[in-house]
Order: sequence, then C-alpha cells, then structure tokens
Amino acid sequence: MRKLFAISLVFLLLGVGAVALIETDPGYVLLSYGNWTLETSLWVGLLLLLLFVLVLYWLVRLILRLLSGQRNLAAWFGGRKARQARRLSDKGLQSYLQGDWAAARRQLERGARNSESPLLNHLLAARASEQLGEEERLHEFLSAARSTGGDDSAVAVELTLADIRLRGGDFQAALSALDESQGQGAKHPNVLRIQRRAYEGLGEWENLLAMLPELKKHKVYGQQELEQLEREIHAHRMQAPADGANDLLQRWQSVPAHLRRESALREAYVDRLAALGDDEAAEKAIVKSLKHSWNTELVRRYGLLQTPDTGKRLARGEGWLSEHPDDAELLLCLGRLCAREKLWGKAREYFEASYRIERSAITCAELGRLLSALGEPKVAAAYYREGLGMTAENLPDLPMPELAVSHG
Repeated sequence: MRKLFAISLVFLLLGVGAVALIETDPGYVLLSYGNWTLETSLWVGLLLLLLFVLVLYWLVRLILRLLSGQRNLAAWFGGRKARQARRLSDKGLQSYLQGDWAAARRQLERGARNSESPLLNHLLAARASEQLGEEERLHEFLSAARSTGGDDSAVAVELTLADIRLRGGDFQAALSALDESQGQGAKHPNVLRIQRRAYEGLGEWENLLAMLPELKKHKVYGQQELEQLEREIHAHRMQAPADGANDLLQRWQSVPAHLRRESALREAYVDRLAALGDDEAAEKAIVKSLKHSWNTELVRRYGLLQTPDTGKRLARGEGWLSEHPDDAELLLCLGRLCAREKLWGKAREYFEASYRIERSAITCAELGRLLSALGEPKVAAAYYREGLGMTAENLPDLPMPELAVSHG
C-alpha cells in the first residue's frame, strides 16, 4: 500500500511539474507545406509526433502480418497437397502389393504429382504397367523416373527395367538394360544378382565363371550358396560342347582342386570325353580318379569305353577286384570287358557273380543276351522276364483284362 502511494505521489509531482513547465514556456512549432501551414505549441507538436509514430508502427505491423498470413496460407495448401500425395502413394503401394495393378498405377501416378520424391512412385507404376502388358506406359513411367535426376535414379531405372526383362525371360535384354549400371556394380549388388540370373538363363557359364570373384568380393550371397553356385558353374562347363579334348582338358584344369575330387564333376568330365569320342582320354581320367577314391559310377563307365587295349583294361579291372570283391558294378564291368575279348565263359561268370550280389535289370539283360547267343534260350528268357519285371515296377497301376475262362 505504501509502495503504491509513493508511486502515485511521484507521478502526481511529475504531472504538476510538466504543467508548470508548459505554462511557463509553451514553445512554438510551425509546419509549412505548399499553401498549408500548421502552428501549434511545442508540447502539442510532440504529442502529435508520438501519435504519428504509433500509427506508423501499427500499420507496418499489420502489413507484415498480412504477408505472413499469405505465406502461411500457401504453406498450408502446400502441406495439404503433400499429405494427399503421401496418402495416394500409400494406397498405391497397398494396391500394388494386393495385385490390383490398374488401381495401383492410377494412385501412384496421382501421388507422384505433388510428391517430394516421386521416384518410387514412377518405378512401381512402371512395374504395374508391365503386369498390365502396356509396354508404352511402362517406358513413360521409366522416363519420368529418370527425369527426377541424379545417378541413383538412373541406376534405379536400369535395375527396374533389367529385372522386368529378366522376369519376362528376355535374358539378353536384361543384360542390355544394365549397360549404364555395370560401372557401379560394386555399389549395387542387385546388378550382380541380375547378371548372374541372366547368364544362367543364357547358359553363358564362362561369363558367369568370370564374374564369380565379384560375387565373392561383394558378398552378394552367403558362403554356402556361393560354393554351390561355383559347383554348378563347373558342372555345366563340363557338360557344354567343347572344341576337342584339349579344350575340355583346359576347362577341367581350371576347376579348383577341391571340386575336381567331387564325383559329379568327374563323371561329367568323363561323359564329355566319351561324347567327343576320346575314350582313351576318358580311360586315363577314370583310372586317375579311381586311384584317389572309389566310384562305382566311373567303374560302370569304364566298362562302356571302346579302346583298342581291352585286354589291358581287363587286367587292370581284375586288379581292382582284389580290393572290391563284392562290388556288383565292377563285376558287371569285368563281364563286359571279357565279352569284348570274346571270353564267353569268364563273361558269364562275372555277370552271374554280379547278379548274385545285386539283381538289376541291366545285369539280367546282359545275361539274357549272352545266354541266348550261347544257345540257352530258356535260361535267357528267364533273365529277360526278370529284368523286364524290374522295369515294370515303375509302371503306374492300370486295370488289366481278366484271364479268359474256357468252357468245355
């Protein structure tokens, strides 16, 4: 209360002093502009000046607020369009995932108009057009995606087109679409993935072998998958046509040592040598392989080769028999080699020994034709029937006619 009283007293004294000062000397102010003049006391002039400054201040403030309101209004409208673009893009993505390609493309296209980053919209719309079979619209959307600018958008467009061509089975077009992206393969593992699938589709195993180090370097696949891929590449290389035994030998020597020990690759190599008509090279490959590990499939192939030194092969095979006396495939092989040497008695013994260990349709067939030629048709027929019965086991179940009943 005292503080309020003291303040009031101070203002009262200042007012009294101001009134006394004005009455003592009111001052004089003259303003002249053209034919207009304004005369007033100094104190009234100061009051008018203060009022003018206040009015000017509020006027400037009002103008700034109006301008700020326009910007806020424009920002509000812009934000509204951006929110609508996001909603349309989200709906388009949902429609795309549901497989509604027409709706997805329409929503994605509309969402791209006011989107800050329309690249994804254009790419998904292009994929939707591909599903609809509309090639022209596909390229329109890819062109729109490319126009968003930047190296990343160009790579994304090329990868999208390459993937579309790959899924369509046009492997060469998929590789062609990667031309602009291949220089950045280290940054984009998908380039390497698409290349791998395209080369597989085209059967270009040498190209796939050449890119194998890149796949390993950039860890595009896990270790186990890479090992399986490497195994498949070399298997196909062994099965692919070759320009003679020397070409095939170079391929074989390019196979890593740990893979050359695998049965499937060794068998493929021998089969290709035999297909080239180089049975002598095939024989050497089989003998060398069997020294490291026994393989009944290679033994079977050994008996099918046609070389001038059958007697030598027979002697080598009989040497293997001491270590593998119960190998039915080896006994069958020896029977065939004896037949080539016209050793009919030994051939029969080996075939029968193989039959006792493992009854197979092939062994029965060999016994049947040998015994038929030796003048034992009844025994031969029995073997033929048994062998035929073995193959009949794989026949589907079908209804058979009932046995005819004779009436006397």
